[in-house]
Amino acid sequence: MNAHAKARPIIEIRGATKLYGGAPAIDGVDFSLLPGEVHALMGENGAGKSTLAKSMAGVVELTSGRMAIDGTQVQPRSPRDALHLGVAMVFQETSLVPTSTVAQNLYLGRERFFNRLRGTNTAAQQVLQSLNFDVDPTALVSQLGAAKKQMVEIARAVLHDAKVIIFDEPTATLTPEEKEYFFKLVKNLKSRGVAIVFITHALEDALAISDRITVLRDARHVVTDEASKFDLERIVKAMVGRDLSQTLYGTRRQTTRAPGERVLSVHGLCVSGIVRHNSFSVFAGQVTGVFGLVGAGRTETFKVVSGVVKRDFLHGGTILFKDRPVRYRVPTQAIGDGIAYVTEDRKVEGFFETMTPAANIYVGHLAKLRGRRTWISAREEAEIARQWTQRLNVKAVSQEARVAELSGGNQQKVVIARSLAQEPDLIIFDEPTRGVDVGAIAEIHQLIHRLADAGKAVVVISSYLPEVLALSDRILVMRQGKVAEEFSGIEATEEKIMYAAVH
Repeated sequence: MNAHAKARPIIEIRGATKLYGGAPAIDGVDFSLLPGEVHALMGENGAGKSTLAKSMAGVVELTSGRMAIDGTQVQPRSPRDALHLGVAMVFQETSLVPTSTVAQNLYLGRERFFNRLRGTNTAAQQVLQSLNFDVDPTALVSQLGAAKKQMVEIARAVLHDAKVIIFDEPTATLTPEEKEYFFKLVKNLKSRGVAIVFITHALEDALAISDRITVLRDARHVVTDEASKFDLERIVKAMVGRDLSQTLYGTRRQTTRAPGERVLSVHGLCVSGIVRHNSFSVFAGQVTGVFGLVGAGRTETFKVVSGVVKRDFLHGGTILFKDRPVRYRVPTQAIGDGIAYVTEDRKVEGFFETMTPAANIYVGHLAKLRGRRTWISAREEAEIARQWTQRLNVKAVSQEARVAELSGGNQQKVVIARSLAQEPDLIIFDEPTRGVDVGAIAEIHQLIHRLADAGKAVVVISSYLPEVLALSDRILVMRQGKVAEEFSGIEATEEKIMYAAVH
């Protein structure tokens, strides 16, 4: 870091303010980025991290304040403007074109007048291999999982030879091995003089990879300092204004809840070679944690249970919900029976981004009625939304704000509220705290415990072992498309779970 100390900032922002409906998303924020440094930008959801980053990337225009790149005052009005200035952003929610191939997305906007598909695919393959990313350049983006979509986003930013790359939660969807690849990539970019803004809620990642750390709280700048002068406790206190370090990811349960009635029973489930003869049960009044590495079939299994994906037509296995065989063709049927699925991909599958939080939550309530209602009530919508936004502490800059304008954590709370408004008996949380700040993690964990204590059957699919251990009464470990091991929440350890996941 000292090597950079006297360098002129590549980006310097002074007094940055962005108002939405008169309310500040950021308020008088100062920020500087030095050449060849990794600068972590941290804060709770709604603190203003993404707004500040998007102002650098040309996605939003500041209401007031100034920005300079290499000492020249600029005001990028679009991502293309920012890219011409050497600033690229890898978004937390993918900005890829789902109906195009990986190669086409990589070279989108850089196409030659005469384009040869084979040449584009070959060039894309070379870029992906240079980053150690195992992604087929001819695959449609819609066929990729969240982790591989993130890889394509990273490769596209690198391909543009940007001198500043902004990463918004880049490690949230990556396995430990993929995360190591990402860290090596960051070091390689640093060695080439590229400056990196690293937005993350993974405090350990920020401490491991950053040169400097800036913390925002309530739309204002709190502190900027060298990473070596921070520890977990100092970051958390700066982010939330109080000490949450002891409950950052929750504490291990000392007891487990006794199982209630068997709510879900799956036998021999098969899905397109991804899920292979999977069998397990879920009980009322318990949190059932599900862990597995990418490709283990966790999400696909529970998308079948919730009617999002169909099992194999022949020899697809059986699903019993409350001792009744079910085969849902669409999610509405599962919702009507009392099954709610909280998706891991909130932007694509979780909400209507142009609608308000209240409207999104009310849609969840109406879905439970399965066509029995031919009218809607503005008063009912307002009351249901008020109840759930209060229970989940959803924060928006105004009641008229669209969900797309909310922070990632508040978007996630809207998705959860929308599902819980369906009054389900079985709630499936798929990566419930991905991209969520430390304060909201504790709130969501408390909600999950309350649901189980109230007798609901709760499933939590998570890639983060401390979260699985903190929440679960039972832990199912999936490997190669089926449950390989089952552990009690008390007896399980990270070592036992990881061993079961890879052996």
